Amino acid sequence: MQAHQYTQLIKSEAKRLGFQYCGISKADFLEQEAPRLESWLNKNMQGEMSYMQNHFDKRLDPRLLVPGAKSVISLLLNYYPSQQQMDDTAPKISKYAYGKDYHFVIKEKLNELLQHINENIGEVDGRAFVDSAPVLDKAWAKKSGLGWIGKNSNLINKNSGSFYFIAELIIDLTLEYDGAIKDYCGTCTRCIDACPTDAIVAPYVVDGSKCISYFTIELKENIPSEMKGKLDNWVFGCDVCQDVCPWNSFSKPHAEPYFQPNGELLEMTKKDLLEITEETFKRVFKDSAVKRTKFNGLKRNLDFIKTS
Repeated sequence: MQAHQYTQLIKSEAKRLGFQYCGISKADFLEQEAPRLESWLNKNMQGEMSYMQNHFDKRLDPRLLVPGAKSVISLLLNYYPSQQQMDDTAPKISKYAYGKDYHFVIKEKLNELLQHINENIGEVDGRAFVDSAPVLDKAWAKKSGLGWIGKNSNLINKNSGSFYFIAELIIDLTLEYDGAIKDYCGTCTRCIDACPTDAIVAPYVVDGSKCISYFTIELKENIPSEMKGKLDNWVFGCDVCQDVCPWNSFSKPHAEPYFQPNGELLEMTKKDLLEITEETFKRVFKDSAVKRTKFNGLKRNLDFIKTS
Protein backbone atom coordinates (compact mmCIF):
# COMPACT_ATOMS: atom_id res chain seq x y z
CA MET A 1 0.00 0.00 0.00
CA GLN A 2 2.82 2.36 0.95
CA ALA A 3 4.63 1.75 -2.37
CA HIS A 4 1.40 2.58 -4.20
CA GLN A 5 0.92 5.85 -2.28
CA TYR A 6 4.53 6.89 -2.76
CA THR A 7 4.31 6.13 -6.49
CA GLN A 8 1.15 8.22 -6.90
CA LEU A 9 2.71 11.10 -4.95
CA ILE A 10 5.82 11.07 -7.17
CA LYS A 11 3.87 10.86 -10.45
CA SER A 12 1.53 13.64 -9.35
CA GLU A 13 4.42 15.96 -8.46
CA ALA A 14 6.22 15.11 -11.73
CA LYS A 15 3.12 16.21 -13.63
CA ARG A 16 2.91 19.44 -11.59
CA LEU A 17 6.52 20.20 -12.49
CA GLY A 18 5.66 19.99 -16.18
CA PHE A 19 6.84 16.49 -17.12
CA GLN A 20 4.42 14.93 -19.60
CA TYR A 21 5.21 11.33 -18.66
CA CYS A 22 6.63 9.55 -15.63
CA GLY A 23 7.36 5.82 -15.50
CA ILE A 24 9.15 3.75 -12.88
CA SER A 25 11.23 0.59 -13.14
CA LYS A 26 13.19 -1.55 -10.72
CA ALA A 27 16.84 -0.56 -10.37
CA ASP A 28 18.52 -3.66 -11.70
CA PHE A 29 21.21 -4.81 -14.13
CA LEU A 30 20.26 -4.09 -17.77
CA GLU A 31 20.78 -7.61 -19.03
CA GLN A 32 19.48 -7.12 -22.58
CA GLU A 33 21.42 -3.92 -23.17
CA ALA A 34 24.82 -5.28 -22.06
CA PRO A 35 25.67 -7.28 -25.23
CA ARG A 36 24.22 -4.53 -27.48
CA LEU A 37 26.34 -1.83 -25.87
CA GLU A 38 29.45 -4.02 -25.99
CA SER A 39 28.91 -4.80 -29.70
CA TRP A 40 28.28 -1.12 -30.52
CA LEU A 41 31.50 -0.08 -28.77
CA ASN A 42 33.52 -2.90 -30.34
CA LYS A 43 32.49 -1.63 -33.78
CA ASN A 44 33.69 1.89 -32.82
CA MET A 45 30.27 3.38 -33.51
CA GLN A 46 30.95 5.93 -30.78
CA GLY A 47 33.56 7.63 -33.00
CA GLU A 48 35.48 10.16 -30.92
CA MET A 49 32.88 10.12 -28.12
CA SER A 50 35.39 8.30 -25.93
CA TYR A 51 33.29 8.96 -22.83
CA MET A 52 30.90 6.27 -24.11
CA GLN A 53 33.60 3.68 -23.36
CA ASN A 54 33.96 4.83 -19.76
CA HIS A 55 32.07 3.34 -16.81
CA PHE A 56 30.71 0.37 -18.78
CA ASP A 57 29.45 -1.35 -15.61
CA LYS A 58 27.81 1.81 -14.27
CA ARG A 59 25.92 2.29 -17.54
CA LEU A 60 24.31 -1.09 -17.02
CA ASP A 61 23.69 -1.09 -13.27
CA PRO A 62 22.19 1.98 -11.51
CA ARG A 63 23.09 0.49 -8.10
CA LEU A 64 26.70 1.38 -8.89
CA LEU A 65 25.66 5.02 -9.28
CA VAL A 66 23.39 5.18 -6.22
CA PRO A 67 24.30 2.57 -3.59
CA GLY A 68 21.19 0.74 -2.43
CA ALA A 69 19.14 2.03 -5.39
CA LYS A 70 15.70 0.40 -5.66
CA SER A 71 13.91 2.46 -8.33
CA VAL A 72 14.64 4.35 -11.53
CA ILE A 73 12.10 7.13 -12.15
CA SER A 74 12.09 8.06 -15.85
CA LEU A 75 10.63 11.36 -16.99
CA LEU A 76 9.88 12.92 -20.38
CA LEU A 77 9.77 16.65 -21.02
CA ASN A 78 8.37 17.82 -24.36
CA TYR A 79 10.44 20.29 -26.40
CA TYR A 80 8.47 20.34 -29.67
CA PRO A 81 8.25 24.04 -30.66
CA SER A 82 5.19 25.90 -31.90
CA GLN A 83 7.38 27.86 -34.37
CA GLN A 84 10.40 26.94 -36.45
CA GLN A 85 13.12 28.78 -38.35
CA MET A 86 11.42 31.13 -40.82
CA ASP A 87 13.92 31.06 -43.67
CA ASP A 88 13.70 27.63 -45.34
CA THR A 89 17.12 28.14 -46.89
CA ALA A 90 18.87 29.10 -43.63
CA PRO A 91 21.36 26.68 -42.04
CA LYS A 92 19.36 24.44 -39.69
CA ILE A 93 19.49 24.14 -35.92
CA SER A 94 17.92 21.20 -34.11
CA LYS A 95 14.61 22.05 -32.42
CA TYR A 96 15.87 20.98 -29.01
CA ALA A 97 18.28 23.92 -29.00
CA TYR A 98 15.75 26.68 -29.73
CA GLY A 99 15.26 27.64 -26.08
CA LYS A 100 17.27 27.54 -22.86
CA ASP A 101 19.75 24.69 -22.42
CA TYR A 102 17.68 21.74 -21.21
CA HIS A 103 20.36 20.51 -18.78
CA PHE A 104 19.72 23.47 -16.44
CA VAL A 105 15.94 23.47 -16.85
CA ILE A 106 15.50 19.76 -16.15
CA LYS A 107 18.10 19.51 -13.38
CA GLU A 108 16.17 22.16 -11.45
CA LYS A 109 12.90 20.26 -11.87
CA LEU A 110 14.53 16.98 -10.79
CA ASN A 111 15.99 18.59 -7.68
CA GLU A 112 12.53 19.93 -6.84
CA LEU A 113 11.07 16.45 -7.29
CA LEU A 114 13.71 14.91 -5.02
CA GLN A 115 13.09 17.61 -2.42
CA HIS A 116 9.33 16.91 -2.59
CA ILE A 117 10.02 13.20 -2.03
CA ASN A 118 12.18 13.96 1.01
CA GLU A 119 9.64 16.36 2.48
CA ASN A 120 6.62 14.10 1.99
CA ILE A 121 7.99 10.58 2.30
CA GLY A 122 11.09 10.94 4.47
CA GLU A 123 14.81 10.91 3.85
CA VAL A 124 15.45 9.22 0.54
CA ASP A 125 18.89 8.95 -1.02
CA GLY A 126 18.97 9.63 -4.73
CA ARG A 127 20.59 11.35 -7.69
CA ALA A 128 19.25 13.30 -10.63
CA PHE A 129 20.52 12.54 -14.12
CA VAL A 130 20.14 14.64 -17.26
CA ASP A 131 22.33 13.35 -20.03
CA SER A 132 25.40 14.01 -17.90
CA ALA A 133 26.37 10.65 -16.38
CA PRO A 134 26.67 7.04 -17.58
CA VAL A 135 22.93 6.26 -17.62
CA LEU A 136 21.21 4.53 -20.55
CA ASP A 137 18.21 6.84 -20.37
CA LYS A 138 16.33 5.43 -23.37
CA ALA A 139 16.63 1.88 -22.01
CA TRP A 140 15.16 2.93 -18.65
CA ALA A 141 12.37 4.94 -20.27
CA LYS A 142 11.50 1.89 -22.36
CA LYS A 143 11.54 -0.42 -19.31
CA SER A 144 9.17 1.92 -17.50
CA GLY A 145 6.64 1.91 -20.35
CA LEU A 146 7.13 5.46 -21.66
CA GLY A 147 7.58 4.25 -25.21
CA TRP A 148 9.56 1.87 -27.38
CA ILE A 149 12.97 2.33 -29.01
CA GLY A 150 12.39 3.09 -32.70
CA LYS A 151 14.48 2.02 -35.67
CA ASN A 152 16.26 5.40 -35.41
CA SER A 153 17.19 4.45 -31.80
CA ASN A 154 14.99 7.23 -30.35
CA LEU A 155 12.36 6.60 -27.71
CA ILE A 156 8.91 6.92 -29.32
CA ASN A 157 5.76 7.55 -27.30
CA LYS A 158 2.59 6.24 -28.95
CA ASN A 159 0.57 9.34 -28.04
CA SER A 160 3.14 12.08 -28.57
CA GLY A 161 6.07 10.97 -30.72
CA SER A 162 9.74 11.46 -29.87
CA PHE A 163 10.49 15.17 -29.38
CA TYR A 164 11.28 14.66 -25.69
CA PHE A 165 14.15 15.10 -23.30
CA ILE A 166 14.62 12.06 -21.07
CA ALA A 167 15.74 12.37 -17.45
CA GLU A 168 16.01 10.10 -14.42
CA LEU A 169 15.92 10.09 -10.67
CA ILE A 170 17.55 7.01 -9.19
CA ILE A 171 16.48 6.52 -5.56
CA ASP A 172 16.76 3.99 -2.75
CA LEU A 173 13.00 3.63 -2.30
CA THR A 174 10.83 0.70 -3.41
CA LEU A 175 7.93 1.81 -5.61
CA GLU A 176 5.33 0.29 -7.92
CA TYR A 177 6.94 -0.59 -11.24
CA ASP A 178 5.56 -0.07 -14.73
CA GLY A 179 6.10 -2.54 -17.58
CA ALA A 180 7.46 -2.09 -21.08
CA ILE A 181 5.10 -1.68 -24.05
CA LYS A 182 5.37 -3.29 -27.50
CA ASP A 183 7.20 -1.90 -30.51
CA TYR A 184 4.90 -0.10 -32.96
CA CYS A 185 7.41 0.63 -35.77
CA GLY A 186 6.05 -2.24 -37.84
CA THR A 187 7.45 -2.43 -41.36
CA CYS A 188 8.10 1.34 -41.60
CA THR A 189 11.62 2.33 -42.67
CA ARG A 190 11.13 6.07 -43.24
CA CYS A 191 13.88 7.09 -40.80
CA ILE A 192 16.38 4.66 -42.37
CA ASP A 193 15.52 5.81 -45.90
CA ALA A 194 15.69 9.53 -45.03
CA CYS A 195 19.00 9.66 -43.11
CA PRO A 196 21.30 11.88 -45.25
CA THR A 197 24.50 10.12 -44.11
CA ASP A 198 23.15 6.53 -43.85
CA ALA A 199 23.91 6.56 -40.13
CA ILE A 200 21.09 4.09 -39.37
CA VAL A 201 23.12 1.10 -40.52
CA ALA A 202 20.41 -1.43 -39.61
CA PRO A 203 16.99 -1.20 -37.96
CA TYR A 204 17.59 -0.10 -34.34
CA VAL A 205 21.33 0.42 -34.91
CA VAL A 206 22.75 3.93 -35.35
CA ASP A 207 26.43 4.36 -36.12
CA GLY A 208 27.08 7.43 -33.98
CA SER A 209 30.23 8.25 -35.93
CA LYS A 210 28.16 8.78 -39.11
CA CYS A 211 25.39 10.89 -37.56
CA ILE A 212 25.02 14.57 -38.51
CA SER A 213 24.62 15.43 -34.81
CA TYR A 214 28.02 13.83 -34.19
CA PHE A 215 29.70 15.81 -36.99
CA THR A 216 28.16 19.14 -35.95
CA ILE A 217 28.44 18.83 -32.16
CA GLU A 218 30.69 16.04 -30.89
CA LEU A 219 33.47 15.99 -33.46
CA LYS A 220 36.16 18.48 -32.49
CA GLU A 221 38.35 18.05 -35.58
CA ASN A 222 37.50 18.98 -39.16
CA ILE A 223 34.42 17.37 -40.67
CA PRO A 224 35.58 14.66 -43.14
CA SER A 225 35.56 15.91 -46.74
CA GLU A 226 33.49 12.89 -47.85
CA MET A 227 30.57 14.44 -45.96
CA LYS A 228 30.48 17.38 -48.39
CA GLY A 229 26.94 17.83 -49.61
CA LYS A 230 25.55 15.29 -47.14
CA LEU A 231 24.80 17.41 -44.06
CA ASP A 232 21.46 18.57 -45.50
CA ASN A 233 22.12 22.16 -44.34
CA TRP A 234 22.32 21.19 -40.63
CA VAL A 235 24.85 23.12 -38.53
CA PHE A 236 23.80 22.03 -35.03
CA GLY A 237 22.26 18.61 -34.51
CA CYS A 238 19.79 17.00 -36.91
CA ASP A 239 16.06 16.23 -36.77
CA VAL A 240 15.62 14.33 -40.05
CA CYS A 241 14.85 10.89 -38.61
CA GLN A 242 12.33 12.44 -36.20
CA ASP A 243 10.75 14.77 -38.75
CA VAL A 244 9.90 11.86 -41.08
CA CYS A 245 8.62 9.55 -38.31
CA PRO A 246 4.83 9.07 -38.66
CA TRP A 247 4.44 8.98 -34.87
CA ASN A 248 5.59 12.61 -34.71
CA SER A 249 2.40 13.67 -36.46
CA PHE A 250 1.05 13.44 -32.89
CA SER A 251 3.62 15.91 -31.51
CA LYS A 252 2.05 18.89 -29.72
CA PRO A 253 3.86 22.17 -28.93
CA HIS A 254 5.38 22.28 -25.44
CA ALA A 255 4.23 24.66 -22.71
CA GLU A 256 7.62 25.13 -21.01
CA PRO A 257 8.44 28.88 -20.83
CA TYR A 258 12.19 28.20 -20.71
CA PHE A 259 12.01 26.36 -24.04
CA GLN A 260 10.33 29.25 -25.86
CA PRO A 261 12.37 29.83 -29.01
CA ASN A 262 14.66 32.82 -29.19
CA GLY A 263 12.81 35.06 -31.67
CA GLU A 264 16.04 36.44 -33.07
CA LEU A 265 17.25 32.92 -33.88
CA LEU A 266 14.04 31.99 -35.71
CA GLU A 267 14.18 35.19 -37.76
CA MET A 268 17.80 34.76 -38.86
CA THR A 269 18.14 34.45 -42.62
CA LYS A 270 20.64 32.32 -44.47
CA LYS A 271 22.84 35.43 -44.89
CA ASP A 272 22.55 36.31 -41.15
CA LEU A 273 23.76 32.87 -40.09
CA LEU A 274 26.50 32.47 -42.67
CA GLU A 275 27.91 35.88 -41.69
CA ILE A 276 27.35 35.55 -37.93
CA THR A 277 29.85 37.38 -35.72
CA GLU A 278 31.06 36.22 -32.32
CA GLU A 279 29.14 39.08 -30.70
CA THR A 280 25.86 37.97 -32.33
CA PHE A 281 26.62 34.32 -31.45
CA LYS A 282 27.02 35.22 -27.76
CA ARG A 283 23.77 37.21 -27.75
CA VAL A 284 21.55 34.80 -29.67
CA PHE A 285 22.85 31.60 -28.09
CA LYS A 286 23.52 32.98 -24.60
CA ASP A 287 21.48 30.30 -22.78
CA SER A 288 21.22 27.75 -25.60
CA ALA A 289 22.72 24.27 -25.96
CA VAL A 290 24.35 25.63 -29.15
CA LYS A 291 27.00 27.14 -26.86
CA ARG A 292 28.45 23.63 -26.69
CA THR A 293 30.02 24.05 -30.13
CA LYS A 294 31.42 27.46 -29.18
CA PHE A 295 31.59 30.15 -31.85
CA ASN A 296 34.48 28.48 -33.67
CA GLY A 297 32.64 25.17 -33.84
CA LEU A 298 29.50 26.71 -35.31
CA LYS A 299 31.62 28.72 -37.75
CA ARG A 300 33.39 25.52 -38.85
CA ASN A 301 29.98 23.90 -39.53
CA LEU A 302 28.69 26.95 -41.40
CA ASP A 303 31.83 27.12 -43.53
CA PHE A 304 31.56 23.41 -44.30
CA ILE A 305 27.98 23.59 -45.62
CA LYS A 306 28.73 26.86 -47.43
CA THR A 307 31.41 25.15 -49.52
CA SER A 308 29.49 21.89 -49.96
